Formats: sequence, structure tokens, C-alpha cells
Amino acid sequence: MKFYDPTGERHGGTPTYPFNMAPTGLATRRQLRDQGLRPGGQEIAAQILWRRGDRVAYLYRIDLAKPKREATPAQLAVIDRMHRTRRTCPKCGEVKDYYISTRHGMCYECRLGGAR
Repeated sequence: MKFYDPTGERHGGTPTYPFNMAPTGLATRRQLRDQGLRPGGQEIAAQILWRRGDRVAYLYRIDLAKPKREATPAQLAVIDRMHRTRRTCPKCGEVKDYYISTRHGMCYECRLGGAR
């Protein structure tokens, strides 16, 4: 139980638990995201340490978490335009169903010389 320190006495005041031993009511950012939540500016409530202390995951209180923010229609439109730009070949101008490689700067067909 090297990392079992619920008072935080040995770990700088932060309650610390070994892997898979955190109390209920706490969750990592990823676990909050899966529940449609975000930390919402709260302080770290505890941490999990594993692999000789080389790995750490911060825990947040679920009861203080806030709902994830949703993108506005304008933000979604900008994202859609960015993705469309990444799929448009600068050489032939066609919109592909894949992102154009930045390495080659053109679609697969143009690279092979078969395009217009």
C-alpha cells in the first residue's frame, strides 16, 4: 500500500490512492467526459499513483462537476469548413472523402498523374 495516503500527509497534501482504489464520488477527466461532465474549475480532489509513482491521474469530485459545454452552430460551421478545406485538393479542386496529405500537398489521383 505504498500509495495509500487518504490524508495526503506524504504526498504534499493531496489525498493519494493506488490504482483502482479511489473512493466513490471521484473521477478522472476522462471518466467525467464519458458522463457528459467537466471539472468546471474545481481544484484536484485526489490523485492516483501507479507504476512506482511514475504515473499519476488526478481525480475530481463528481458532485462539483459541471455539464460539458456544447459547441454553438457558428463554431460547428467553422469546424465543418476547416475539415472541408483539409479534404479539398489544391491541384484539382475536388473535395475528397479523406484528408489531403500535407506531405504530398495533393490528392492521390493527382499524385499518380491521372487527374485533369
